[in-house]
Amino acid sequence: MKEYNCDLQLHGLYAGGVSKQMLIPVMAEQSRLKGIEVLVCADALHKNWFEHLKQNIVETENNVLMDKNQQAYFIAGTEVEDRNRIHHLIYLPSLESAQELREKFLHSGSLDCSMCGRPKLSLSAEQIAEKVLETGGITGPAHSFTPYTGIYAYFDSVKKAYGQMAENIHFIELGLSADTDLADTIAENHGYAFLSSSDAHSPWPNKLGREFNRIKMNKPTFSELKKALAGREEKLITLNAGLDPREGKYHATACNACYAQYSFEQAQSLNWKCIKCANQIKRGVRDRIKMLATKPPGSHPKFRPPYMHVIPLAEIIQIALGAKNANSQAVQSLWKDFVEAFGTEIHALVDAGEAELTEVHAQAAKKIVAFRSGWVSYIPGGGGKYGVPFIFDSEKEFLEKKDKLTEKTGKQELHGQKTLGEF
Repeated sequence: MKEYNCDLQLHGLYAGGVSKQMLIPVMAEQSRLKGIEVLVCADALHKNWFEHLKQNIVETENNVLMDKNQQAYFIAGTEVEDRNRIHHLIYLPSLESAQELREKFLHSGSLDCSMCGRPKLSLSAEQIAEKVLETGGITGPAHSFTPYTGIYAYFDSVKKAYGQMAENIHFIELGLSADTDLADTIAENHGYAFLSSSDAHSPWPNKLGREFNRIKMNKPTFSELKKALAGREEKLITLNAGLDPREGKYHATACNACYAQYSFEQAQSLNWKCIKCANQIKRGVRDRIKMLATKPPGSHPKFRPPYMHVIPLAEIIQIALGAKNANSQAVQSLWKDFVEAFGTEIHALVDAGEAELTEVHAQAAKKIVAFRSGWVSYIPGGGGKYGVPFIFDSEKEFLEKKDKLTEKTGKQELHGQKTLGEF
């Protein structure tokens, strides 16, 4: 068996709010540079996107799907929205089975909407799971804790949401605002495999693969993925990797207009109305999980792999250069230098030696080493605004300034991440 880095939640060109460059050849090329080997083929139920898939993905031996240039492997799949606004990930045995599932959903909602970003169905979670099972596929909730479209926004239990189909649900996807430590404080979740996925709307390296899973498979196929998700005791998922939850844009309870952050008790006392701008306060992932938690942080089932917090290399370079954004010319040029030197972004970020990194760019190398050492704090995200990471250059600076940063934000205590050496 080989370990594959997999990003299993993406959107294609025809979904709403997606880059025009979100095309299979570009996704495949960028994933190779990132160090991601397996991608989901995105919105396989969409008529126009399916035509794009047929033109750009081929099936090789043993049901393996690849792009025509053989830069990445693909799993057939999609994401749908049910009648309660809950989003579900679906993985399927083949592109042909995606067409079969499309026929089952054809009279149950809009499948080809270019504005909503994914099929909107007039079906319950239970009904969707039933039709997916009939097609030979598997399903589970996407970004499970997100306050607008996560399953825990509407239900206190995954089992309650899926009803009689609950025994066929083997995984949940965590979303950017939660990680393993948070999700496993809910006892029910000890029965599920966890996926961490980018939900990328752009193929560029600060989005694609910003969250991923490392999975052992004989071949990167649907059947092997299904085995890894359902057969948890075999420990075929060896790593979840993703943003620190505080960088997620729904982590803290906050106003969805001005982003002012509140404690759960403050929001309740204000009847969820922002005192600064009078708009709605949205309950954050952190507080929703606290409502349901029955286990202490750090309590995990035996099969649970470690969770590695990562920051995209382009964001680290942005911080090192003091650039305005991660897609600036200076950041992207230096990102390419690192990838050319070390083969993939993940190798540069996790494995390359400090001396080798310094040869490419000294200040960026310093920030990468500081990131690996865990000298990172965050102004947490909330209300739809991403959190902001601060990478300190030394342990002394981290210990001295992290509390001042806490006082400045007045939001929550800030902690460093685990060091990469622990994984």
